[in-house]
Amino acid sequence: MRMASKLMHAVWYESYGGGPAGLKHVEVPVPAPNKDEVLLKLEATSLNPVEWKTQKGMLRPIFPRKLPFIPATDVAGEVMEVGLGVRSFKAGDKVVAMLHYLNGGGLAEYGIAKENLTVPRPPEVSAAEGAGLPIAALTAHQALTQAAGVKLDGSGSQKNILITAASGGVGHYAVQLAKLGNTHVTATCGARNIDLVKSLGADEVLDYKTPDGAVLKSPSGQKYDAVIHCATGIPWSTFEPNLSANGKVIDITPGVSAMWTFALKKLTFSKKQLVPLLLIPKGRNLEYLVKLVSEGKLKTVVDSKHPLSKAEDAWAKSIDGHATGKIIVEP
Repeated sequence: MRMASKLMHAVWYESYGGGPAGLKHVEVPVPAPNKDEVLLKLEATSLNPVEWKTQKGMLRPIFPRKLPFIPATDVAGEVMEVGLGVRSFKAGDKVVAMLHYLNGGGLAEYGIAKENLTVPRPPEVSAAEGAGLPIAALTAHQALTQAAGVKLDGSGSQKNILITAASGGVGHYAVQLAKLGNTHVTATCGARNIDLVKSLGADEVLDYKTPDGAVLKSPSGQKYDAVIHCATGIPWSTFEPNLSANGKVIDITPGVSAMWTFALKKLTFSKKQLVPLLLIPKGRNLEYLVKLVSEGKLKTVVDSKHPLSKAEDAWAKSIDGHATGKIIVEP
């Protein structure tokens, strides 16, 4: 019997707004994989802030493509069926995948992934650890390796890196990945997470609520070659005096003011730059990150786990914005 004739539990929203109360539990048909796609039985899904921002209508008219919409893209699970042309996977394979952001589908018992953004998950990597990776760890990886020019094999000259909101989803991966390179890492977070961020490898950690933390001043007097900016609401004027001569602020959630600063710095040929980051997910990078987890060189800090039946609780925690690491939903 093909899976497509079965029903599955899913969580969707039918209109913009409404927060956790706007999520509805529904029974819908299990989707069928098309060419170059795989059908996954989901074991874990992680939430990212972009999901509640999309529900709020902050990305319209681009996302979501149509309503109702089943949110979330970052998953781990087991291959149930493969579409035409799929060569790398077969039924029974354990995988980590990033579902297509236009289609979503992660808050459900089954989901459809493209073969090129699906990677094998070795037994050493739990479903929750794997599901945490796609958007958050790929963003940290792209910011460090492409925008900041850090070589994760440890070669090259030392770079001073500042990571803001270092205990959050992207930040906690950024600290660990940065320390695989030749870097000195200064990190900011709330007081309760200082020990955690130190344990992830940060050389110095600032409580963002202290006077030094608020102005991002390095305790050892470092000037930053790159800032992986995972927080919000910090103006360019706060970063600028802390940057080295060619320092860059890499903004992972660029808003209008960030784009304005980016344009202004370009137009004035400023050596100090603000760089907006747009994630371009690549399967080979996701495979590399899963390998790091399996080797014990990268870990997913799990903030909390919630059953799919209580997806609203996970959603509320994501909106609250103080999660330590990743919020996981398990079907």
